[in-house]
Amino acid sequence: MNVLIIEDEPLAAQRLASLIDELLPNAEVLQTIDSIKRSVQWLNQNDHPDLILMDIHLADGISFDIFEKCTVSCPVIFTTAYDQYALRAFKVNSIDYILKPVDKTELAQALKKFETSRSGQTSPDLLTNIQAAMRMLTRRFKERFIVKVGDKLRSIEVSDVQLFLSEDKTTFAQTSDGRKHVLDHPLDEIQGLLNPELFFRVNRKYIVAVSAIRDISSYTNSRLRLLLKVTHDDDVIVARERVNEFREWLDR
Repeated sequence: MNVLIIEDEPLAAQRLASLIDELLPNAEVLQTIDSIKRSVQWLNQNDHPDLILMDIHLADGISFDIFEKCTVSCPVIFTTAYDQYALRAFKVNSIDYILKPVDKTELAQALKKFETSRSGQTSPDLLTNIQAAMRMLTRRFKERFIVKVGDKLRSIEVSDVQLFLSEDKTTFAQTSDGRKHVLDHPLDEIQGLLNPELFFRVNRKYIVAVSAIRDISSYTNSRLRLLLKVTHDDDVIVARERVNEFREWLDR
C-alpha cells in the first residue's frame, strides 16, 4: 500500500509518517509534499497512491485547489486545525476529516474506514459523510461548569479555567484566581468537552489552557516542563510522546 502525505508543517508531516508506520507497517510513504503547486506536479507525473493524507491549509493556499487543477483518483483523509471546511471536504474524495493535532485513535479509525471501503465491504455514502460534516460544523464546546462552593452552587466559565487536573481519583478545575474546584466529570470526559484549540492534554494528569502557559523549558527524557501563570505545587510535564503534538498545537 502506498501513501502520499501533503502537509506543509514538518513536525506534523513527521508525526503522520510515524503514525502510518505504526498503524500500517506494510505501507510505504512515497513522499511528503508541502504545496499545491508541487502536489499538482507530482500527481500529474506519477501513478496515484492508494491513499493521500492531505492538510487543508498549505503554504500556497487551500488544498481544495488541487482538485480543480488535476484529477485525484484516490481517497483522501484530510487533516486541519480548522473545522469550517468539513462540508466541502466531503464533496471530494474524502474518507475522513481529522482535526489537528492528529490523534492516533482518530487516525486509526479513519484508516479502518479506508480499508473497509477499499475491500468493498461498504461503499462510500455521500449523505452519511455530509451528515457527519454537519455535526462537526455545529459542534459546541463546553462553556461553563457547575461547581459546589460550600453549600451553594456556582457556575465557572471555561475561559477562566487555567488547568484541569486529576488527583486522588478526583478531578479539579483550577481557575485564574488559583482556586481549585471539584468537578463531577473524569478527565477523559472533560478532554472531549473542551475546544482543542484552547486546551491540550499534556499527560494523563493535566489538561492545560494555552492562556495559562507562562514559560516552557526542556526536561529530562526529551520532555518539556511548563511554568504556568497560576501557582501549582507539582511540575506540569508534557509527556514525551505528546511533545511533537504539543509543539504543533502551540505553533498555530
